Amino acid sequence: MAQYYTTMNLKSRFAPSPTGYLHLGNARTALFAWLAARAVAGRFVLRLEDTDQSRSPQMYEKALLEDLRWLGLNWDEGPDIGGPVGPYRQMERLDIYHQYYETLLLAGQAYPCYCSAEDLAAERAVQRASGKAPRYGGRCRHLSVEQRRDLEARGIQPVLRYRVPDSGMLTVPDRVWGERSYALADLGDFVIRRSDGSPAFFFANALDDALMGVNLVLRGEDHLSNTPRQILILQALDLPVPEYAHLPLLLGSDGQPLSKRHGAASLRDLQIQGYRPEAARNYLARLGHHYAENDLLDDQTLAAGFSVEKISRAPGHFDDVQLQHWQRLALQALSDAQLWEWLLAANSSNIENRLLEKMLKAVSEDENLQTQFVAAVRANVLFPEDAVDWLIRCFADEAFAALEKEDAALAALAETPAEFWPLAAMLLQQSAGDYRIWTKTLQQESGLKGKSLFMPLRAALTGRSHGPELAALLPLIGMERAQQRLLTAASVLSEVRK
Repeated sequence: MAQYYTTMNLKSRFAPSPTGYLHLGNARTALFAWLAARAVAGRFVLRLEDTDQSRSPQMYEKALLEDLRWLGLNWDEGPDIGGPVGPYRQMERLDIYHQYYETLLLAGQAYPCYCSAEDLAAERAVQRASGKAPRYGGRCRHLSVEQRRDLEARGIQPVLRYRVPDSGMLTVPDRVWGERSYALADLGDFVIRRSDGSPAFFFANALDDALMGVNLVLRGEDHLSNTPRQILILQALDLPVPEYAHLPLLLGSDGQPLSKRHGAASLRDLQIQGYRPEAARNYLARLGHHYAENDLLDDQTLAAGFSVEKISRAPGHFDDVQLQHWQRLALQALSDAQLWEWLLAANSSNIENRLLEKMLKAVSEDENLQTQFVAAVRANVLFPEDAVDWLIRCFADEAFAALEKEDAALAALAETPAEFWPLAAMLLQQSAGDYRIWTKTLQQESGLKGKSLFMPLRAALTGRSHGPELAALLPLIGMERAQQRLLTAASVLSEVRK
């Protein structure tokens, strides 16, 4: 019988295998489980399923904890902080599993299996050829004690299988998909302990949930077929069965399973690209779950609006464009000072360009300049690298010829008369850098106006065809740099026309 929870005792968990960086699908699962607990002041557990030791180096455990904290999740019990029902790494719970294996063996509900991988593959091939679903036929169920001793004397290390009843139905309730019924005869006896003595997923995962008091399990729909097997184990051991909610798949915008080809397959990829954690939280929380609000929500509001009943059965579609929308909202919510700190922190550990380091330091030490810069460029910044690009375009002393230029900017220069540039430099000097006076006078003297006037000026001063308002950039570029770039634009123009 399911261990139904109330708003007073809900306990959810996230139980990843630390075999790589945290995939975005798993990150969403962690977030949903965390929100479910926080929505009702419940408890959230982090448990590491590290029995695959060959694929679980320490670096991945460390990265997993770091990435979850970056996302903004905290846990009430876990491998790093302990808790009342630990340990929270499966490899530290082997003695616990052993006790329950013995219970099943003594009750005749588990038995050792000596079949080789070749034997099992041949059995499956025969079943497929006859149109049957492959499952273990139970050939080791009825071995005598002498037969088992003989097999072990030959050095065969058995796995341990759970003995599934030969008949009957098991009804499994699910908070997302509703009730599903399974014919027990179709399940086959399944492995609960590997030949090396390590626990299989079916067993350890279910046992840990029950012993840790987890009463709501949120996980991917790829686990739907595992659930009946785990319920059988818990019922056999007279342990509480949690409620299950299986989340729909997370797909790329092309409808295929999310992978590296979609730009970001792991939470760490998002960090490296420069996404804000609140942007990631707000977007992932809406992938397969409905919120009425379309605004950027804080953690308390995200949790208050979360409900298992609002989880869709349709797959979630991860889309970089949508994620960038939430990134923009997250950046808009930052003050100028916070935006600068974000930029500074993102670049402080990865500065190879000494010129960039010098510029960052100079702007940091001038509060007015810092405020001016952030106010000027914030609408054109999505990632730290965007802000760095504008930092260089504003404060680098290199001549215009040394700036990276867009093709559209070069095209704008090619359409501008050569005599325009010395005129623009002279009038800038006469206007004392007043943008409004400068451009008004330049329009009158050159006869150019609109795009024909402003596009070449932008191209010459920044090397770009679009960006922040020139009126805001000009004071940052400064009179000396601006004049130098205007005058050197003519030499670039001659190169373009060759």
